[in-house]
Amino acid sequence: MDTTLLRQISILSAFLGFILGFTTLLPYINIVSFLFLIFVVGPVVLWLLLKYDCISLNTLKGSIVIGALSGFISYIAFSVIYIPCSIILLKIFHVATNYGIAMILNNANLFILIVISMFLGILSATLNAFTGFLSYYILELLNSIKK
Repeated sequence: MDTTLLRQISILSAFLGFILGFTTLLPYINIVSFLFLIFVVGPVVLWLLLKYDCISLNTLKGSIVIGALSGFISYIAFSVIYIPCSIILLKIFHVATNYGIAMILNNANLFILIVISMFLGILSATLNAFTGFLSYYILELLNSIKK
């Protein structure tokens, strides 16, 4: 892969991760934004790169790699925003965005938080690679219907 393409994937994924890190702090939409982070970031990055002609989707491997990279990077960016903001809300304002997350953040040390974030980042990469795989086949189907 080209370094400019990797840079574009990283920037788009980190931007989406930052946005979803803030929206997950909001009540009522936090579950939707977290599920969007886990499942849909890869296809969104793939779609944006295709829309602006940064890539040409000609291999299945490329879509899987883009989905996995964007899933991992977006989750790490999400963790950088979400975990400190949740701790600040919990410790200073005594507001928990999610009760289970509040219990983990209240009792866990830094090493445990890093391990959990890495594990969930790998899970996000796996699920986004799968949705990137599905989006490749959907785009191929749509292109074959157009022809």
